Amino acid sequence: MGSLKARQAVLASIGALGALVFTFFFALTVHTPVWVERFAADFIEQEVARQIDQRIDGLQPPGGEHALSRMAGALYESNAREIERRRELLRNQVHERMADSIARVRDLDCECRAKWASWIEAQSDARIQLLEQTNRTLVDFIQGTYARVVTELKRDIRIFAGTNAVLFLLLLVIAFAKPRAVVQLFVPGLLLASATLACSYFYIFQQNWLLTIIYSDYLGMAYLGYLFVVFALLCDVVLNKARVTTAIANTVFSAIGKAATAVPC
Repeated sequence: MGSLKARQAVLASIGALGALVFTFFFALTVHTPVWVERFAADFIEQEVARQIDQRIDGLQPPGGEHALSRMAGALYESNAREIERRRELLRNQVHERMADSIARVRDLDCECRAKWASWIEAQSDARIQLLEQTNRTLVDFIQGTYARVVTELKRDIRIFAGTNAVLFLLLLVIAFAKPRAVVQLFVPGLLLASATLACSYFYIFQQNWLLTIIYSDYLGMAYLGYLFVVFALLCDVVLNKARVTTAIANTVFSAIGKAATAVPC
């Protein structure tokens, strides 16, 4: 009985601590959204620069079947070297203005914040036209890209933190609701704890890696897939008498040479 209580206490501690940590970060993005901009300052600047370079590099010659389009395309190809030179000048000009533009948009009293908040809500899309940019347009383009990156990063952090908080809370509740399945609950519990320890390491030592995982479509989906596996294991304990987690636990016991066995409950 004492051993069971101790295991239950360990699981409850994992669930409570994880739920508390991720709920705190979720609440922080809602109560103090500017925290994201401060915490992720370096990552946001790198992402803004990457997206701007990607947009400039992605500019293509005019397309279409009309004679004028074909002539324009031919002219574009014949002047490819000059266009690349001007594209590089444009990229350098954008990067020169980036620090000042981002510094201004980070100012909480700057009117541009309200402007770009409305721009995001209206789902506007910044457009850049090669060789026709004025200084004002460049600043707008930089700040618009910044506003989009910050908005998307806030959303992704909320999804990341909220999903983790819910799973840890489920672990905590199930640990008390299903005390006979405490051994099986260590399977999803350890998976959650491992993910949290990895995230904590990245948060302390490699912040940009953590933000890349959260913000990247492919890495973010992979992590959500990992959490879905944990959720499925929790569902197995609640709805399937822990048959799958029992098999996993017994496989682990057998691999480490432990005589104990778990049974479905």
